[in-house]
Amino acid sequence: MYSIMIIEDDKKLSSLIKNHLKKYGYKTFNIDDFSNLKGEFVKNNPSLVLMDINLPVYDGFYWCRDIRTISKVPIIFISARDSDMDQVMAIENGGDDYITKPFSYDVLLAKIKGVIRRVYGSYAESGNSDVFEINGLFLYMNQNTVEYKERNIELSKKEFQLLYMLLKNVNKIVSRETLLEVLWNDVDFVDDNTLSVNMTRVRKRLEDIGITDVIETKRGQGYKLLVKW
Repeated sequence: MYSIMIIEDDKKLSSLIKNHLKKYGYKTFNIDDFSNLKGEFVKNNPSLVLMDINLPVYDGFYWCRDIRTISKVPIIFISARDSDMDQVMAIENGGDDYITKPFSYDVLLAKIKGVIRRVYGSYAESGNSDVFEINGLFLYMNQNTVEYKERNIELSKKEFQLLYMLLKNVNKIVSRETLLEVLWNDVDFVDDNTLSVNMTRVRKRLEDIGITDVIETKRGQGYKLLVKW
């Protein structure tokens, strides 16, 4: 089942679109928090996005560009703006199609079906499967980078793997043995101090993007990452 993320601040229209698409077997969800659309996108992992241009906080062009930094998922703009320039800007900012309000639900459905057929063929891949997010902290799996509040830094492979393992087990103790096995596969051939050195580097990298004092050392056990940002 394809899922559709509806980014529209007109609650009545958003609800109408949602109910209509559900009749045709689509999983749909609306957005209430317009200040963190990138986070909502990653959390919900939609197959397609319907995006208005006039939105609270930032406009649809901004959010389209933001989503495009992590995903190629199709985005269809829905807007009352009917000028050629708005449609050009929509495409140039990463949009796949444009529908002018008021619109026919049959046309909307046809465009959605067309984009899905084009994007999700036998060789297509979901664009945002390589992103991991917790509370506004983003890990980009294919880039070894971490981002928080628009600060983006690149980590070494070992630093990234350590941080990813801690985030996957947030608020839980991850044993030293588990971390060493993830990084080096064979615990017996690793100096016990190596993990401590690399964990110090991870802490420093988090400080570089404004996150401090979130990794606790549990003596004789391992490490725990706490979500305090």
